[in-house]
Amino acid sequence: MQELAVIEGIKARKIFNSRGTPTIEVEVRSKNSLYRAETPSGASTGLHEVVSYPSGGVEEAIKVVKEVVAPKLIGIAVEKQKEVDQLLHEVDGTKNFSRIGGDTAIAISLAVSKAAAASKNMLLFQYLSGGKSNALPHPLGNVLGGGKHAGGKAPDIQEFLVLPVEAASFSEAAWANICVHRKVGELLGKTDATFAGGKGDEGAWAPNLDNNKALDVVAGAAEDISDELGIGVRVGLDLASSTFWDEKRKSYVYHREGARRGPGEQIDYVLGLIRTYRLVYVEDPLHEEDFKGFAEITRKAKSCLICGDDLFTTNPERLRQGIGLKAGNAIIVKPNQIGTLTETSETVTLADSTGYVPVASHRSGETCDPYLAHLAVGFNCPIVKVGVVGGERIAKINELLMIEEFLGEKSRIAELKI
Repeated sequence: MQELAVIEGIKARKIFNSRGTPTIEVEVRSKNSLYRAETPSGASTGLHEVVSYPSGGVEEAIKVVKEVVAPKLIGIAVEKQKEVDQLLHEVDGTKNFSRIGGDTAIAISLAVSKAAAASKNMLLFQYLSGGKSNALPHPLGNVLGGGKHAGGKAPDIQEFLVLPVEAASFSEAAWANICVHRKVGELLGKTDATFAGGKGDEGAWAPNLDNNKALDVVAGAAEDISDELGIGVRVGLDLASSTFWDEKRKSYVYHREGARRGPGEQIDYVLGLIRTYRLVYVEDPLHEEDFKGFAEITRKAKSCLICGDDLFTTNPERLRQGIGLKAGNAIIVKPNQIGTLTETSETVTLADSTGYVPVASHRSGETCDPYLAHLAVGFNCPIVKVGVVGGERIAKINELLMIEEFLGEKSRIAELKI
């Protein structure tokens, strides 16, 4: 009988994400090998996400790992993911990981999963899927940015996205996104007299344009590349509507546009954008508590994914609430929103079983850890929101290219249900 690999040691250290902000890396030692996991962070975070770090920040989290967490986990078999994740909750003792930090917890959880995969001589995606997954996701790429990801005189809307819906492979789809990104840059040089090639947090262009002009540019670039490559590329948006929701005035305030829209007007506005630009994907069209509004948009939108990020925060209980109201038909999956791999898996399973499309997603403040690529394939997510350019984004794209090559003839691109 093969001896189980166990956790022999755990160490945490401070590193920096793509914005230069401190974050955490956790190192798990098993069978004298080291397995590391790094945690990203978001700029526009949902109210219902777990707490990223304890009071005292990353330094306090490192101390807690050494003094509190490691002694409890050393000696546990790395294959016992549920037991590890349950112990993280027990050690923390709060509902939102405010003692050890959700970013700390997910880094530990992921590092343990990497150790477990290695103990089985598997790549991480194989381990997560039990060796069953062979579907590569469609890459959802951010090509033009505004809101909290860009600032200044950029558009109010946070992300202008493209999704290749007719690509025959992941590599073909990834190349299409790169081509659209380049084309957008070319068109901005002609459209925005002040454009100097500036980019936001995720490598998306950050021009001095309003929402509609920005959409015109992205839609035009997607159409050009669709014709050039013979691949249908559709446009999507992440409005990040919670960032401009004014609770006191009960309205959405578009500062760049100089507009204010009530809840009903916001729904009509989003539906109008879907119709005009044939949008295939809209994320967070309303603020994070408006389940009923999400349900209305979902009911009225045609051939468009209505995705909840701040609405659901990768939380199975929030997703169940949405399912009951038919609010949205897709969900963003960000493991550090919930804190453990076990709960992330539970959320994805629930989404898949109820017809919601799980979208594995990066965060604006990313690291070069490529685990998201393995999670997307291992959890059978049809879409991965991973950016287009930038080293921390390319790390995931290149890892997916490796997985595609590794699978060889067994590889296929996931079916999109829109």
